[in-house]
Amino acid sequence: MKGLIFAFLGGAFITLQGVANARISQDIGTWQTASITQLTGFLAALFVLIFAVKGQWHGLGKVRPLYLIGGAFGAIVVFSNVTAIHFIGVTLTVSAMLIAQLGMTFLIDRNGWFGVKKQKMRMPQLIGITMMVAGVMILGW
Repeated sequence: MKGLIFAFLGGAFITLQGVANARISQDIGTWQTASITQLTGFLAALFVLIFAVKGQWHGLGKVRPLYLIGGAFGAIVVFSNVTAIHFIGVTLTVSAMLIAQLGMTFLIDRNGWFGVKKQKMRMPQLIGITMMVAGVMILGW
């Protein structure tokens, strides 16, 4: 249950962030917006880490360097999201992003990338993804 609550919160805040960023970018530019978003996100996470969470840093040396650049993907996420919202609107942007996320997670699960345990994908999963793609296509039409 907690996982679903956090998933819904994350999805809601991604949408709110995208809309706010699209508005900000009209005044200062997209990469400037991405920079501010990443900075404020870092500061918020740092605040929580310092005051609310007992952090453990001793395992940092065990993390593969490739995984440490994961946060840099956020800049691309913000830029892409803001740019898409300007071109196709919020609803279609979020829908397309969900399809892209599902497609990527499908590949990660199926191939066991990033050390994730391989999952067998069956027909129900493929049908579900296909239905979502069809829904986005109808939405965009």
